[in-house]
Amino acid sequence: MTQARPDIDPELRALLADMALPSELGPEVLAQLRDLPSTPVDTLLEGRAVERREATVPSGDGAQIPLSIFSPAGTRRPTKAPCVYWMHGGGMVMGDRFSQIDIPLEWLAAFGAVIISVDYRLAPEATGTTLVDDCHQGLLWIFEHAEDLGVDPTRVVIAGASAGGGLAAGTALMARDLGTVPIAAQMLICPMLDHRNITTSSRQYSGGPGVWTREMNEFGWRSVRGGLPEEDVPAYVSPALADDLSGLPTTYIDGGSAEVFRDEDVDYATRIWAAGGQAELHVWAGGFHGFDALYPQVRVSAAARRTRRDWLARVLTPHA
Repeated sequence: MTQARPDIDPELRALLADMALPSELGPEVLAQLRDLPSTPVDTLLEGRAVERREATVPSGDGAQIPLSIFSPAGTRRPTKAPCVYWMHGGGMVMGDRFSQIDIPLEWLAAFGAVIISVDYRLAPEATGTTLVDDCHQGLLWIFEHAEDLGVDPTRVVIAGASAGGGLAAGTALMARDLGTVPIAAQMLICPMLDHRNITTSSRQYSGGPGVWTREMNEFGWRSVRGGLPEEDVPAYVSPALADDLSGLPTTYIDGGSAEVFRDEDVDYATRIWAAGGQAELHVWAGGFHGFDALYPQVRVSAAARRTRRDWLARVLTPHA
């Protein structure tokens, strides 16, 4: 018997019906998806007052991690700009630093923020903590070069969607535990937080074609783990495993009611509150995984983006 589950928002469902969705994710399908063209970032930048430059950051093992830096153009400010450090989605196995970049570019326009996006290495070629280590190294570079970047180091927000949301959460845990840099806030958009795949929502969205199903999630996590036994996965990789969620920056978490990650995301916010931290949680009725990235024009998507922007305004705008 099919397990009962929340339905998809009617506007989203109509659009999703015309979309060719994979029914599985494995090495062959992954290779095909990786061959698809990258996000046309130059097209997204047309008509925007943006300066773009590229940088590379050395990782701990000597690899070079690319960063793209987008700054407001043509303005001079008496104060340093806020910064949003972006980690893209793609199930830990695909995507690049331009994936979903339209989301943080909205914040550049709204807040004059410097947007920096990291091209962390992907599984299965990279495994274990490599992905989150890459993200952490990029974060350290931002603070080391804050003056040159025109960034206010007291207003650096880390943000990411899906896999990037999970990596942002892992980066915040790593920065806290190592005492490296002070993150002002973290924004976790439908974050991929728990490799165990044991929640009710992960079972509800199992089987058949979909944007991100339980089976696809298993493939993504298996790729990250490599040969690592399940019981040895560190919390920096799978943040839901962290015993202690105290001392984290103020947090925004959102997702949809009709997606695999719903319950692990709600649990993460609940545990931040239990540890005395501050978190804002939104579960959008009828939203499937990544709904507002795919269809930003739909009413529920516009509401989700507007609500994130309002939260960022409170976090990034200095108090009078």
